Amino acid sequence: MAWKETNVFEERMKFVVAWKRGGWSLTDLCHEFNISRVTGYKYLEQYELYGLDGLKDKSRKPKRHPHQTRKKIIELILQERKEHPRWGARKLLASLSARIHMIKKWPHPSTVGRILKQNDLIKTPKRRIRRESVEQPFSHALGPNDIWCADFKGHFTVGNGERCTPLTVTDAYSRFLLCCEIVAKADTANVINEFTKLFSEYGMPLAIRTDNGTPFASNALAGLSKLSVWWIKLGIKLERIEPGKPQQNGRHERMHKTLKEETALPPRSSLEAQQKAFREFQKEFNYLRPHEGIQNSFPAKYYQKSKRKFPKRIVKASYPTNIIVGEVNDIGNLHFEGHRIFLSSALALEEVGLEEISDRHVKIHFYGVSLGVIDLYTGKLLQFKNPMPSSLTSESGF
Repeated sequence: MAWKETNVFEERMKFVVAWKRGGWSLTDLCHEFNISRVTGYKYLEQYELYGLDGLKDKSRKPKRHPHQTRKKIIELILQERKEHPRWGARKLLASLSARIHMIKKWPHPSTVGRILKQNDLIKTPKRRIRRESVEQPFSHALGPNDIWCADFKGHFTVGNGERCTPLTVTDAYSRFLLCCEIVAKADTANVINEFTKLFSEYGMPLAIRTDNGTPFASNALAGLSKLSVWWIKLGIKLERIEPGKPQQNGRHERMHKTLKEETALPPRSSLEAQQKAFREFQKEFNYLRPHEGIQNSFPAKYYQKSKRKFPKRIVKASYPTNIIVGEVNDIGNLHFEGHRIFLSSALALEEVGLEEISDRHVKIHFYGVSLGVIDLYTGKLLQFKNPMPSSLTSESGF
């Protein structure tokens, strides 16, 4: 008789029952059930040892897996995740492998992800709408201090009701977090004070990238503010992202997301406690947290201080001899060729260079940038949206 594939367990029971009733030789009974004598002996033996359960199919899962993750490694992964609950598989692996050298072969990130999921340490993320990437319209950072990115992490209230306004500054190349300081108010004086400390400690960058909000920019000529005028006088190039496009400063914004998750959910009890949390985050972000964009290394490994030293005093701009020097009065007006032209209150008491580019037009220069063009026939000012690189070569190097 043939085995019924639909219920092998019943056929095995019938085989054992027939043998128990007697009247069969094992050879004839095995022939009747179309199985070998070896298989027949195995079923009878399994029945004697385990009863009916011995006739059921056994799991084909191997008792040992040659590539199974060792228990000690799983424990290390879970402990690291406990210490850094928002780190993903790649960051956890990078951190562990950088510190623990006795383990030569770590599991693949997908295996770590599976371990975290099995231990209920991963939440399924919401599906995100994929948006078209926006090409970065600025210069590319090829080394540390090529570009610094600055912004205010949106204000929030700490536990005792005080308003917290942190100023953040990062190096675009290395991701090094240079500054995460609470300022009393997001105004020019406080920001200049913080940048003075940064320039004194780290030197000066070639460029600073910001949004168009105060105190970084204004609605005046070329978006000038007192702060941006100070940067220009220091020989720092201004880079401003387009309004409503924070993705143009994506690395800095991504840092802000992590900063919020790690230090402000929930906020600390006071400004002092919140600043302490920022300092701890800054240390971890720079020295302990792996970053995929720099081969899962640490920002501190890629950052070094700038060779551009912060000057004790700002050198006065010196324009070529063919350039007329105009003085801006204390309210931002320039008197030139019979016209009174308002430039910007940010330029109050500064000197600008005036270059004749046609019989009718004069271009306005300020240190290393051009700000706009004056129409001598009408006295009107054609304003540049942002400071433009100047073509002038001056004695002071601007």
